[in-house]
Amino acid sequence: MEKNVTGMDELLAGYAAGTLTYPAQALIGAHLELSDQSRSYVNSLETLAGTGLADSDPVALSDRENLLDSIFSDEDPIIGEGFGLPAEVNSSDVPQSLKTIIGKPMKDLPWKSLLPGVKECKLGEIDGCDTSLLWIRGGRRMPSHTHHGTELTLVLQGGFSDEGGHYITGDVAFADGDIDHKPVADDGEDCICFAVTAGRLELTGPIGRWFAPFMRG
Repeated sequence: MEKNVTGMDELLAGYAAGTLTYPAQALIGAHLELSDQSRSYVNSLETLAGTGLADSDPVALSDRENLLDSIFSDEDPIIGEGFGLPAEVNSSDVPQSLKTIIGKPMKDLPWKSLLPGVKECKLGEIDGCDTSLLWIRGGRRMPSHTHHGTELTLVLQGGFSDEGGHYITGDVAFADGDIDHKPVADDGEDCICFAVTAGRLELTGPIGRWFAPFMRG
C-alpha cells in the first residue's frame, strides 16, 4: 500500500494557510526541517497565497488599536488551554519547530515504559490534541491498533514500517479509523516519533487487548 499522498497534500496546504492545530502545525514545520521533499510544494502554496492576498481589495479592521496592542504586547501567546511554554528550550536534538512543545533534550525527558521495548513521554493536551513522544527499540513490533479519530506521526530518528509503507526520519504517517496497523521499528537504530492524536487509540490484536489496561491513563 502506498503512503497517503492526498492526505499529506492537505496537511501541507493547511500548514501554508495556517489552519492546522498548533501541534499539527509544529509537526509539519518539523517535517519540513528534516526533509526537503515537501519544501518546494509549500513554498509554491505560500507564494500563491501571497499573490492572492496582494490582488485582494483591502478590508478595514475593526478595533484596530486593540489588535495592534495585542500583536506588539510583551505577554507570551496562549498556545493551548493548560499549556505553558517550558522554562528551558535548549534541546539540540529536537527540531526547532517542536522546541516549544518538547523543550528538553530527549535524554532529559520523563520517559515511561509503555510496553517491553517501548517508552512514551506524554507532552500534554494542546489545542484539543494529545501530544507525545514514542521511543521504540529497533526491530520491536507495536500492538495492532486503530484510532477513534486521527493520528499524525513524525519520525524524528530511525524508521518504521506498517501497512501504509516505510517511514524514515522526516516522514509523516497518517492514521484514522479506517486503518488498523501494527508498526514495526526498523532493525538497528531505535525509532523515536512525535505523535499528535485527536481521539483515542483502540488495541485490536489479542496481545494488545491484554496490555490495554496498562496503557490507559
